[in-house]
Amino acid sequence: MLTTPTPRPDLPPGYAAEPKWDGYRAQLAVYTDTRVLLRSRQGTDMTASFPEIRAAALAQLPPDNGLDGELVVWESDRLAFERLQQRLARRGAGAAEAARRWPAHYIVFDLVHAGADLTDWPYERRRTALEALFADRGVTAPLTLCPSTTDPAVAREWLAWTAAGLEGLCFKRLNEPYRPARSWLKYKVRVTTEAVVGAVTGTLAAPRTLLLGRYDAAGRLQYVGRSTTLSQAAGRALANRLPPPTGAHPWEGWTFSAGWGTQRMLDVHLVQPDLVMEVAVDVARDAAGRWRHPARPHRVRTDVDVAQVPLFGAGGALS
Repeated sequence: MLTTPTPRPDLPPGYAAEPKWDGYRAQLAVYTDTRVLLRSRQGTDMTASFPEIRAAALAQLPPDNGLDGELVVWESDRLAFERLQQRLARRGAGAAEAARRWPAHYIVFDLVHAGADLTDWPYERRRTALEALFADRGVTAPLTLCPSTTDPAVAREWLAWTAAGLEGLCFKRLNEPYRPARSWLKYKVRVTTEAVVGAVTGTLAAPRTLLLGRYDAAGRLQYVGRSTTLSQAAGRALANRLPPPTGAHPWEGWTFSAGWGTQRMLDVHLVQPDLVMEVAVDVARDAAGRWRHPARPHRVRTDVDVAQVPLFGAGGALS
């Protein structure tokens, strides 16, 4: 089952809420012949990259069992998505060493097989069976039961966990079976903040996206993230505000990736870095504090000087 965005954090009637984790969606299967398979949403076999999850599944789960959940890694009291990426490339001794350095947890939110196919069961019944599995077997870390609630007040309290990397909430209808459809809802927390426009993709006359920066404590403009694609009207409106640099640019000679999971480099045009843009960003960050998902431009802040933009680093990029 997949999610579709919802703009409101309010728990709808007839739904349960769960935290939305910043990790890798994964299904975990334990077979009757003691084989374990941990696979991604796209079907990629990730078992060898996470030996601690395989060992825990063999030790704690009954055979002929299938779970759905999220792989996460904690680092410095925060979810570290980039560590998951690094771990995916490790096998054998490298995977064992990575498991010691950056141990993973598998947060379980659904039970889809338990000696028989449970996908026709409604969520509420599957959830009861999942809780019983954890209680009866004494399942412990690195296998973790995802919280679930039908109390709107509790769901709202979970939004305070965004400081640790929680992305928002998932809403699941209590009477719904498990189906390959986008019927779960997701609410992602976004905050409004400011950044400096340092470059654009497209052309200076018709910018497509904005490359955004923030100054660090040493006065260097650091790249913090890229915007979503601008509409043609928004691009034309910004064109006259984004002149080419009048002197040396702090990003001269830099290259910028097109995004996570790709080696493609962006074709960018540097601009004079003195325009402040108000943007909406979610809580997903990389290890350096850069925004991992595109920022949504709101408006130009002519009333804000670049010196008033939050600093990069020392928590500044999280504002």
